[in-house]
Amino acid sequence: MRERILHRLAAILREVIGEEWVNDVPIGFATSFNEDLELESIEFVALAEKLQAEYGRRVDFAGWLADKELGEIIGLRVGEVVDFIAGCLSSANAA
Repeated sequence: MRERILHRLAAILREVIGEEWVNDVPIGFATSFNEDLELESIEFVALAEKLQAEYGRRVDFAGWLADKELGEIIGLRVGEVVDFIAGCLSSANAA
């Protein structure tokens, strides 16, 4: 399940960033949103919207992100978001 989420998240990130260079960047669990992808705050908003469109309300990325300190957001890695989404999806399936 994590690999499938990673693959979909990578596609969404490439769409959100919308720059040609991002197609050449391998996006994996250790990829940094700040250093590797250079995601800006407006792109985090777009990412939250796309994740909600993809997974529905069960994945509240904006709420999850709001609980993080600035340093945590700056150091955020793709794998952390994958784990968050996987957790939300398993909780939703268990309910």
